[in-house]
Parts: sequence; structure tokens; C-alpha cells
Amino acid sequence: MKTVAQLLAAKAQQDVYTTTPEASVLDALRLMAEKNVGALPVVKGNELVGIVSERDYARKMVLQGRSSYATPVSAIMTAAVIIILPQQTVADCLALMTEHRLRHLPVMGNGKLIGLLSIGDLVKETMVEQAELIRQLEGYIRGE
Repeated sequence: MKTVAQLLAAKAQQDVYTTTPEASVLDALRLMAEKNVGALPVVKGNELVGIVSERDYARKMVLQGRSSYATPVSAIMTAAVIIILPQQTVADCLALMTEHRLRHLPVMGNGKLIGLLSIGDLVKETMVEQAELIRQLEGYIRGE
């Protein structure tokens, strides 16, 4: 099973888009839409202080009637961020996502943010690994 480091290295899009706690929710949404991502790590200086997602927007803005223009990201971000490390496996990530009902996991290495994995990244890799296992088993059955 691949590690997070291997998965990040193989990703076509390796940029990690971030926002700040002071940014408006509207600016964060614009960035998510522009970059076609569902979440942004929230950083202050070089420190990861939270994560803001489309889910946060829907539940903490829209349903509460807040203004996206006047509300800072810090008001709706998830501050208790669950992170992963480069040496962890895809299985580790999937277990964390399932247990905590997450869709995105920031990757920290040497004390800094080095990537962001989505549930889509992990499902795609799992499908590739399963297809390879099936191919190997079929070869074994055929005596190849």
C-alpha cells in the first residue's frame, strides 16, 4: 500500500491553496471555485490553524443567515484539524476519514503544510491498487 508521500508525489496537481483566518468567507469561496477544490487549509504565518470547507460554508453560513462578505474565515473554519504525516498509508487516511467523517486531510511534514489529500485522491488510489491485485490474482489462477 502506498504512503502519503508517494501519493503526493504522484498527484498531477501538487499545489496547496490556502487562506488566512482574516480573509472573508467570500474570498475563500472564490478561491475554492477558481481552483476547483472543496476545502482550504487556513494558515497564519507558517502555522496551520484550521481548515475551511464547502461543508463549513453550508452549515455555518447559509443555514445561519450570515453574510459571506462580512464574515471572516476564522468564524466558520474547523480549528481542531486532524492531520496526516508523509509516512502514513492510504489505509491510515481512509480510516481517519471514516472515523471522523472527513473529506480532506492536510499533510504535515517537518512542521509545515506539504499537501492536502481528498477522499477522491484516496478512493482513486484504492481502485488502482485493487485493479492491480485482481490482475495479479487472475494471472496466478491462469498459472502465469
